[in-house]
Amino acid sequence: MTGRLRRLAAAAAFGALLGGAGCGGAVEPDDLKAIRLPPGFRISLYAEVQGARSMALAPPLGALFVGSRGDEVHVVFDRDNDGAADAVRPVSRSLKVPNGIAWRDGWLYIAEQHRIIRYRPALAKLGPHSPEVIHDRLPDMSHHGWRYAAFGPDGRLYVTVGAPCNICDIGGLQGTILRLDADGGNPEVFASGLRNSVGIDFHPQTGEAFFTDNGGDWLGDDLPPDELNHATRPGLHYGFPHYAGGRAVSPDWKDRAPPPGAQFPVIEFDAHVAALGIHFYRGAMFPAEYRNDAFVAEHGSWNRTSPVGYRIMRVRFDGQGKAVGKEVFAEGWLKDGSSWGRPVDIKELLDGSLLVSDDSGGAIYRITYER
Repeated sequence: MTGRLRRLAAAAAFGALLGGAGCGGAVEPDDLKAIRLPPGFRISLYAEVQGARSMALAPPLGALFVGSRGDEVHVVFDRDNDGAADAVRPVSRSLKVPNGIAWRDGWLYIAEQHRIIRYRPALAKLGPHSPEVIHDRLPDMSHHGWRYAAFGPDGRLYVTVGAPCNICDIGGLQGTILRLDADGGNPEVFASGLRNSVGIDFHPQTGEAFFTDNGGDWLGDDLPPDELNHATRPGLHYGFPHYAGGRAVSPDWKDRAPPPGAQFPVIEFDAHVAALGIHFYRGAMFPAEYRNDAFVAEHGSWNRTSPVGYRIMRVRFDGQGKAVGKEVFAEGWLKDGSSWGRPVDIKELLDGSLLVSDDSGGAIYRITYER
């Protein structure tokens, strides 16, 4: 049997195990008519997944795994490849805030609030399993306790660890990005001085890390900005808690010396938009000018007089891998001061279309382009 046939057979077996449940739920296709996109782009409902947060594609299984801030990880399967899921099932339960997930070499990695685990989803058994704990020393605190996870081009796992506060002194792994081997070995702090770094992805050409970070609360409607940061090397410090976001100094730190060599964001987003997932576009479905640009999900404000965010931003990059500007790509989840959806994460299917998770609407959307 060829490799392609083996993959098709595995996908068929996996789909049979999932059963025939559809994706019906609260979000209707007509709701998406409110979403504004550039000409030629279309958005559709891909799946209904309660509390959908981080996503991880598993191409050998033809599956999409979806984390949450509850206690479950779901798997989504599009068996007939029609651009809409026909099966959604929980595959991991009784977890502690399994927000961060990643897939590599047959392993599903789950970053919980207090630890990182992995297991091999078996075609013969998708129910209870015994995960392998690869790191059990994450700060077990609920404030900013939802982790994000991604593999870098170096084959190592990157996990974001937020500060357990609004603005405070931090220590240990608090306010960092942790980097470790795929089996949990050689853990190290890759970046520090971060308030609540969330989404992370790597530029397709340079391989360098870019990651979002959320600025502090209660400093006004327009301060501090949310951030897109760039790591040219390990070991850089990004200014928190001295800087609440961007170059805005935290009030209780105004009489203290700033951290030496603090890195400032390469892109500043509006204050309180809650910039979360980031994905560099690598595909061929979208127009060529989108390749190597990044999409960022803005989850939306919760403590601003006039709500902002609830949209997807496009960050433009030049040929040298430098961020040069930002613009709105998709908006419409916020209408007349009320939201009906909140984008969280963005991933790319093999055909070049984008998937967008929405934990408020309990949905995953698919964005396509037709010339």
